[in-house]
Amino acid sequence: MKRVIVAIGGGEIKDKSTLPIDREIAAMVYASAEGRRPNALFVGTASHDYMPYFNSFRKTYTSELGMKADVAMTVFKKTEYARLEEKFALADLVYVGGGDTLFMLESWKESGILPLVKDAYERGVIIAGLSAGAICWFEEIYTDSRMAGREGYSLCRGMGWLKGTACPHYNLRRGDFLSAVKGTGVKALAVEDNCAVVFENERPVRVLSSGGRAFYVEDKGKLTEEKEITCFASET
Repeated sequence: MKRVIVAIGGGEIKDKSTLPIDREIAAMVYASAEGRRPNALFVGTASHDYMPYFNSFRKTYTSELGMKADVAMTVFKKTEYARLEEKFALADLVYVGGGDTLFMLESWKESGILPLVKDAYERGVIIAGLSAGAICWFEEIYTDSRMAGREGYSLCRGMGWLKGTACPHYNLRRGDFLSAVKGTGVKALAVEDNCAVVFENERPVRVLSSGGRAFYVEDKGKLTEEKEITCFASET
């Protein structure tokens, strides 16, 4: 079973800035659904289950793209675990929204939702996420670190499903990120708003864009090398 993660660097689903990327995601989901009307499950933990965010998601994925849309709530309103299991079992797409990455990861552990996300991924349910929902899968993430006892953005530990370091919103955070990784020897994936990288079986395979770009960033001591990604080498 193919495992898929679509990591979207940022953007505003409510103003349709990511719509071309969402259409590409929908095409993958419809193909996997094999003629059924797909179910899209929104996980808004990082935004503390902010319901207007889900409403914007539903306007895109139901009104524009024709899927059924549901939401998994564990913060604003506690959902019975058996009901959460049902929602994940029905999902053809799990979409993880943006917000507070570290809060989300802690909340997933406390609520027990993490095994449901993991099981969906391993079953071949397409996982897509924006900002927090894009970087949480990596070994190391560039994110708001207040929960780690520091102010501002810094490098923190992610879930480690995908190798390496990831930075979202690279068009906005480029200078800060390059300063943060100076002298670390890091090799990172940096994704701008309105851009996404698709991973299949933990390997990057293509870039999707509605105006943004993706880069490989490698710190080499005195020099930081930055290379735009337009394609990936075929798997041998």
